[in-house]
Amino acid sequence: SLKDAFRKVLPLFEKQHPEINVRVIYGPSQTLRNQIEQGALMDVFLPSLLEEIEQLEKKGLIIQGTKRAYAGTARVLITSTTLPAPIASIQDLRTVPVRRIAVGDPKSSSVGKVTAQFLKYNKLDAQLKPQYVFGEHSRAVLDLVTKGEAEVGIVYRTDALSNVKIRILDTAPVGSHTPVRYGIAAAWTAKNMSGANEFIEFLLTPRIQTTLQEYGFDRVSPEVGVAQQQEVKP
Repeated sequence: SLKDAFRKVLPLFEKQHPEINVRVIYGPSQTLRNQIEQGALMDVFLPSLLEEIEQLEKKGLIIQGTKRAYAGTARVLITSTTLPAPIASIQDLRTVPVRRIAVGDPKSSSVGKVTAQFLKYNKLDAQLKPQYVFGEHSRAVLDLVTKGEAEVGIVYRTDALSNVKIRILDTAPVGSHTPVRYGIAAAWTAKNMSGANEFIEFLLTPRIQTTLQEYGFDRVSPEVGVAQQQEVKP
């Protein structure tokens, strides 16, 4: 979800901090969390759900005082611009036959976990499950839709906006899933704590927050945590 935004953001950070060479490892949030649990050397962890950081925090695997939320986004129903599905909304999924629906794998990705929660809340999971085609992460779901391997998909808005081959059909209503909050924290394996802290503060600056909004991210309170997240019940 961060690739497009970071192409613009990271050079700005490196210009401000020429002594720091940033190396980014992209991957599904749960996969990266597992790597950190196993001792992978990472200075900062930026999952698409704060919950991933909080799981590490319970195990004492992040540096206390570094957890922040720096952006948010919505969950959207998408289709291809070249072969659009004959539906216009999430509710149409109840009545209009769709051959395949691309969703994130809840076993490996945060986008999959939230999608499963959203479909269960809307009582669509049992009906649509036979049509699921799993993608490892949000970009993989996009690929399934753009290549015609699925008529529709459910992804983060931040991913859909950057793809000209994708059209957004509908947005999941507030309250249908736990709010998506992109989090950041210094990992317990951090070797450059000064650089990690600098980067965390950098993401929260007004200039970078404005840049993230240009790429479809929403502003959120940096102090959002478990106690403030809305509980969603089916």
